[in-house]
Amino acid sequence: MTALEDRYSAQATVIPHWISETTLWYLRRIASGTNEFVFVDAESQSRRPAFDHALLAQRLAENTSEEVNPSSLPFSWIDIASDGSTVRFYFSGKTFQFRNADGELEVWEGDFGTRLEPLAAEEPSSGGGGEAEVIIMNRTGGTLKVYWIDTKGEAVEYGSVDAGKGLEMKTYVGHVWRVEGQNESERKAFKAVEGEGVAVVEEWGARSGGQDSGEGTKEKRGAEDGDHGVFVRGDDVWVRDAEGEHKITDNSSTGTRYDSDRVLSSPDGNFCVVWEYTPKEGYTLNLVESTPQDQLQPKLTTMSYLKPGDKVRIERPRMFDVQGKCEVPTDDTLFYNPYNLHHLGWSDNGEEYRFIFNERGHKHLRVIGMDRQGAVRAIVEESSKTFIDYSQKMYYLVSPDTTELVWTSERDGWNHLYLHDMETGEVKTQITSGEWVVRDVTRVDWDTRQAWITVYGIVPDQDPYYSHLARVNLDSSEFTLLTDGDGTHSWTWSPNNRYLLDTYSRINQLPVTILRDAASGSQVAELEADDTASLLAEGWNPPEIFTAPGRDGATPIYGIIVQPKDFDPSKKYAVIEDIYAGPHDFFTPKSFTPGLGQRELADKGFVVVKLDGMGTNWRSKAFHDVCYKNLKDGGIPDRIAWIGEAASTRSWMDLSRVGICGGSAGGQSAAAALIFHGGFYKAAVADCGCHDNRLDKMWWNEQWMGWPVDESYAASSNVVHAANLDGALMLIVGELDNNVDPASTLQVVKALNDADKDYEMLLMPGKGHGAGDSEYGRRRRLQFFRRWLGGESV
Repeated sequence: MTALEDRYSAQATVIPHWISETTLWYLRRIASGTNEFVFVDAESQSRRPAFDHALLAQRLAENTSEEVNPSSLPFSWIDIASDGSTVRFYFSGKTFQFRNADGELEVWEGDFGTRLEPLAAEEPSSGGGGEAEVIIMNRTGGTLKVYWIDTKGEAVEYGSVDAGKGLEMKTYVGHVWRVEGQNESERKAFKAVEGEGVAVVEEWGARSGGQDSGEGTKEKRGAEDGDHGVFVRGDDVWVRDAEGEHKITDNSSTGTRYDSDRVLSSPDGNFCVVWEYTPKEGYTLNLVESTPQDQLQPKLTTMSYLKPGDKVRIERPRMFDVQGKCEVPTDDTLFYNPYNLHHLGWSDNGEEYRFIFNERGHKHLRVIGMDRQGAVRAIVEESSKTFIDYSQKMYYLVSPDTTELVWTSERDGWNHLYLHDMETGEVKTQITSGEWVVRDVTRVDWDTRQAWITVYGIVPDQDPYYSHLARVNLDSSEFTLLTDGDGTHSWTWSPNNRYLLDTYSRINQLPVTILRDAASGSQVAELEADDTASLLAEGWNPPEIFTAPGRDGATPIYGIIVQPKDFDPSKKYAVIEDIYAGPHDFFTPKSFTPGLGQRELADKGFVVVKLDGMGTNWRSKAFHDVCYKNLKDGGIPDRIAWIGEAASTRSWMDLSRVGICGGSAGGQSAAAALIFHGGFYKAAVADCGCHDNRLDKMWWNEQWMGWPVDESYAASSNVVHAANLDGALMLIVGELDNNVDPASTLQVVKALNDADKDYEMLLMPGKGHGAGDSEYGRRRRLQFFRRWLGGESV
């Protein structure tokens, strides 16, 4: 079934190649081994074949004496004129040009695409870049192997490209790709740049490989030798002027330090802010690798790993008068006890330094202003009785003249955009409002005073997790929804932002791609239509979208039901819930997903469900707050209500045999289902679970459970309450898990032993986080569920 989904997904996928402000081409994969190049002209609102495929194939066969199939041309990338009049491509060691007007084919000697030069030395990929494309053109006599170099410098095999062929890869700016020939000396590496880049491999020359061992040049802040200004030397702040160097602090006995990377001078240079800090202190995670590959004896790895309650790095900006060679006293009451601070910078007039204060415990978030005289004020103030979702929802953008700030807040119960006046500290405008949320800000144009935003829950009668693109003026006027269609949307922009390609789908519907006018959202041309009917006709059994009220009998909960491939409604099937309930996001897939992960268990004879209960993210603040100091909840009461409602009209769902499985936070929830909700769930597999939030990473757990560590942590602990286990439990953990301390699982084991409870345990040497998702781990999980739940029954 996966091959069928893959084929239709490939056919529906549009990767645009813009060749002018109004024209583009893309390769349409019609079926296995067959494809078509499509040319789109936005101005004429037309979509057509990029050229006469049959005629080009005929001309190419005449020129090369090779058999050429017009439905499977021997190239996947073209260089097409902006008006579509000519098409260039690479084949059999040559670049050809085909003229659409007269159908003539000729050898082309000019440039072909943007050439990528080999790197002098292979390096790790950098992250955070925009979308890009790399085309590997193989002009050698043999097959090339292609590897992606990950951010740690490790090579990940990607594929191969035969002699005379090209390989087109969607990637990101800054990603590094290696190509290798037949022996080790044949190696080159290329880095993706913005847009499209062609890496032509013809001859090898000097080998390009190995990581640069140099540390590079670190950016320096403050005064350079011979310059006037403030700098950090040792543990103190110094000023250099025409009269020499002057130490202006005495930090010998305070235990704090000054950060040489946070020496921030005012525009006129007369004042300077230097950040003081005390280092973090916390838990050291020790991992013992029992079976290392390079030696017989076990190996110890030690790493810093802050846990809830540990000491974070405490930062404090301090103001200095450069001319007076002294500190300007400031009061830290408004930014006392920080979790962290974010630098914003000096105001345009240089009168005030600004930064963001995130309080430990995450109940207060402020934009702080500190002026030259030492006065400190709150420019923006956020507070919550539960938590401020800084880790997922904090967005800020300072205007070019530094007097306005675009800011996100849940102060009215929904995540929305606000425009603040940083001079007065007042809210100028609530830019967006309503019972829906802003997911993120795509871009802001200060000249037109407009923002483009991703929104959830804005279209009535649609799943509130479906993403849409909207535009709104910064004064809140002229809100315009730019996408249309019942599904979750993703989009790419034309180079000048005049057009956008809007692709939408659902878990049970193939993608549709529309070229839209970016200003109005109106349709310019349909590039790929919905062909779900054909997929269904070939025997596709899509996941079922199902919605039912949660624990309160009113709030709709959204999820999917996945049936076995040989589903028989006259039989009864055990039900397994695939759970992940981390409060940072939602997790039920919303778009068409070939090879859906839940199918593996379903196709072994189970009905598999996945849904998002209360306490997960991207709905109302009240919906999210259910998780606060309550991670044991996991939305499980909503899940029980949802599964029960589904089974009430589906006789083939056997509620006497319900299982649950998950990893990481899902592992915590899976075990919690048997500990806190025994009776409904009969069996659970918990992989690498964070079973006690006091043992897990600080940022994630303090965000939702708060600080200081209090009795709520113990109340949510699977370890503390292990004696309440009711059902069959399988625990899986990797000994090298550096995401969740393996001790979290082993402490559950100890508690179960002490309580004389039966369970199964799979310890996986040499494996890290997600060990249970290995092939062996998945096989053992299946055996466990078959043993305790059985499979289908008549």
